[in-house]
Amino acid sequence: MPIDRSSVSGQTVCVTGAGGFIASWMVKLLLEKGYNVKGTLRNPGDPKNAHLRELEGAQERLTLCRTDLLDYESLKAAINGCDGVFHTASPVTDDPEQMVEPAVEGTKNVIIAAAEAKVRRVVFTSSIGAVYMDPNRGPDVVVDESCWSDLEFCKNTKNWYCYGKAVAEEAAWEVAKEKGVDLVAVNPVLVIGPMLQPTVNASIMHILKYLNGSAKTYANSVQAYVHVRDVALAHILLFETPSASGRYLCAESVLHRGEVVDILAKFFPEYPIPTKCSDEKNPRKEPYKFSNQKLKDIGLEFTPVKQCIYDTVKSLQEKGHLPILTHQEDSLRIQS
Repeated sequence: MPIDRSSVSGQTVCVTGAGGFIASWMVKLLLEKGYNVKGTLRNPGDPKNAHLRELEGAQERLTLCRTDLLDYESLKAAINGCDGVFHTASPVTDDPEQMVEPAVEGTKNVIIAAAEAKVRRVVFTSSIGAVYMDPNRGPDVVVDESCWSDLEFCKNTKNWYCYGKAVAEEAAWEVAKEKGVDLVAVNPVLVIGPMLQPTVNASIMHILKYLNGSAKTYANSVQAYVHVRDVALAHILLFETPSASGRYLCAESVLHRGEVVDILAKFFPEYPIPTKCSDEKNPRKEPYKFSNQKLKDIGLEFTPVKQCIYDTVKSLQEKGHLPILTHQEDSLRIQS
């Protein structure tokens, strides 16, 4: 069972890369629960991190620390005195130089600093990228926590994001075992939903491109989706559940891109949403099967994917990244 809420008071946790899309939500929910939070950032004074200081409870219980993942001493200073660490900071890039070394070395540094600080548990944000990139997996195989991406396949297809995520997670397990650190990993799929940060992150761009006219067609491909709040909550539940162990796949459902544009067109018909697939020769790609049972077993209730998509668009409108073209009868549409 999760720990008693009253015992949260006085506990301090560290969130690395606190200004990011998922991490900002973690900081918000941790503060709401009563934790003291130390957030690491490369530049705490950057205006793009200002939203963190505006969160409820931030003035009293949030400390932002100037930290570089590759600078061990700065990490150590941030993690010292913490009961737990949420390691979410990671580069999102296709450049192997920028992706692999910071992801692997940064992760090792976090876990070594956590061991030295004797934290209770480290919750590591991995990715579906470390799980499902395997050309030999049959269509009927259920993707779950036992699956790992094929590193050679990632290298050969130059998928450095998935390669970096897989080797960083492998390094995390290795160092945690060596140092005796209690580690739990979360493997989210494509994360969407409302943004707390002012800038559009990579996974939100995935939805925005279908609304702003930049994508004229949609790809013949499938993707699994999950709500950002659910991902943040999954991390916190895993920190608070003593029996939690291993990896946790964080996914709500798999959609074909054609289904994504259909949902967008139903809720927001006023935008130039593409109606044509870029590949009309090949059969429509089938969604893969996955299991999110491990997270459901510890009490996580997933937000339905239609709501995830709807919340993403509303957030893009509210943040000024998408013009509001007509008055929408929102509440009626989301039910149907």
